[in-house]
Amino acid sequence: MKTIEMEIALAYYFGYRRNLIVPNVWWGMGFNHELDLLVLTPAGYGYEVEIKINKYDLIKDKEKLHCHKSHKIKHLYFAITEKLEPYIDHIPKHAGIIIIKNEFKVWQQSKKKLLRKPEKTSDYKFTETERVELYRLMALRIWGLKEKLSNQL
Repeated sequence: MKTIEMEIALAYYFGYRRNLIVPNVWWGMGFNHELDLLVLTPAGYGYEVEIKINKYDLIKDKEKLHCHKSHKIKHLYFAITEKLEPYIDHIPKHAGIIIIKNEFKVWQQSKKKLLRKPEKTSDYKFTETERVELYRLMALRIWGLKEKLSNQL
């Protein structure tokens, strides 16, 4: 499974019609590391989703100095493929674990399982300015995506 397939499955899992889900968030938001996915709830809470598709990447993640800690993140999740389930001991104990199994590339029917609920790490609510910046970031990404699609046509 590729990262982009995981991102799409997670967008369905977290409900992209209800929550703002932005991939690769870092600059301009005050994080000390890049978030693979940032889920922003209507109430203003942020969830980080760290995506892992191979064993090496999962194990090496423990060496990151930031430890996926931010005062702006209420919940941390690790999203992994089912083949990584035997290696969940490498995932921080406070992180939730989502296992994604996709057999037919039909995102709504992908099997997604919450293996472990995350612990709450913050009560921070994103400010209106921060929310607008996330919306702007997401809108900017549309044009790069359209350019890539156009070049493939």
